Amino acid sequence: MERSERATYPISAVVLAGGDSRRMGTDKAFLKMSGGRTIIEGILSKLARLSEEIILVTNRTQGYERLGVKLVADIYPGKGSLGGIYTGLCAMSHSHGLVVACDMPFLKLPLLRYMLVMAPEYDVVVPRAVPWGGLKGVKKGEERAKEYLLHPLHAVYAKSCLEPVKDLLESGDLRVISFYPRVRVRYVEEEEIDIFDSEHLSFFNINTPADLRRAERFLQREEP
Repeated sequence: MERSERATYPISAVVLAGGDSRRMGTDKAFLKMSGGRTIIEGILSKLARLSEEIILVTNRTQGYERLGVKLVADIYPGKGSLGGIYTGLCAMSHSHGLVVACDMPFLKLPLLRYMLVMAPEYDVVVPRAVPWGGLKGVKKGEERAKEYLLHPLHAVYAKSCLEPVKDLLESGDLRVISFYPRVRVRYVEEEEIDIFDSEHLSFFNINTPADLRRAERFLQREEP
């Protein structure tokens, strides 16, 4: 692992593993992909090329201890992804941290590095693009991140976000993007993302057995 692959300034990497995986029926992070590695092992392997500090936010330590990363429990249990982001930001030793979910097997290092280059000038760096598979299931009028084509669990956050995130948590508003108007946000637009990931597989989440089968097909296609 070459140190030169990491950001020119120190950043942290935060993985959120707080979901209950109800649709999958088992912990998504430990599903095995082609090659025998679990999803979480593949994610951590990529993040280790970007940061020396990897933090995993989870309230279930079983199985995660062997991964050799820092484990932290939610400060605000039951508060979803927003609570996980807050916990990760509190645990970081650096000013900025890359935050991803534990079920994203197709993270693209060039895109992540591109986002990290911009991070020092902003509080949030977040992609804005149609996800892989389009916008199925998003109803008009719902104020959710997908409506705005945002991917807040594939984003860089600064510790300066702590106060506005805490305000949301204490008010009961758990929508991650609700605090964006209070901070400096750099939206990474679709034409920028396409340079590194034209299919937008970076934002592919594994939530169901069908998603896992699709992911396996993608992996087979990419293998030489």
